[in-house]
Amino acid sequence: MSNVNSDYAPGHASDFKIAPSILSADFARLGQEVDDVLASGADIVHFDVMDNHYVPNLTIGPMVCEALRKHGVTAPIDAHLMVKPVDRLIGDFIDAGASYITFHPEASEHIDRSLQLIRDGGVKAGLVFNPATPLTYLDHVMDKVDMILLMSVNPGFGGQSFLPSTLDKLREVRSRIDASGLDIRLEVDGGIKIDNIAEVAGAGADTFVAGSAVFKGRREEDAHRYDSVIRAFRNELAKV
Repeated sequence: MSNVNSDYAPGHASDFKIAPSILSADFARLGQEVDDVLASGADIVHFDVMDNHYVPNLTIGPMVCEALRKHGVTAPIDAHLMVKPVDRLIGDFIDAGASYITFHPEASEHIDRSLQLIRDGGVKAGLVFNPATPLTYLDHVMDKVDMILLMSVNPGFGGQSFLPSTLDKLREVRSRIDASGLDIRLEVDGGIKIDNIAEVAGAGADTFVAGSAVFKGRREEDAHRYDSVIRAFRNELAKV
């Protein structure tokens, strides 16, 4: 155990999952980028799906998810839907091979129904909370979520700085999960870097989305892989 201030102690280091966001990858060689980052030790492929309506940006849709599955990607794909309305795309991402589908409560007219729609498709469901979104949305649906994602930046763009207020929110969600006794992953997205991942883990997160820190952090000695940056994340997480 190091001197990192940790409120949360996971059962084992393998509980921590690293989920690189392909928003920061080289889209001209996306299949190879995903192969490389997984070969370097990443656990989950994170999709940032933006519609230029709910958030001010336009990114990727279910065809990219389907293409990666056809390319041979077997790792979990975590589709974070920043779209409104959300229900229409849920079915498309189920068909495309998503493993997790998370959405923002503000983007659904009937949150319980949207969560059930995901689960009925055999996919794990989750809710996403923006920095100013209250956690009260969880009060009546904890039994239907497999993942809770806290945004540590305002959604819409990559490369933003981590908002420190997220740490207290993480502690509150961790307390809710532990009290529920349910198997729910706690993911954080935005500004995750080598120098803050241990503190974020100590506050309760077990799944870490990192885009630019991974895909822009490739070292020359790694050629086309991401071994050094993924190893650096693991080394920091081992301190928790």
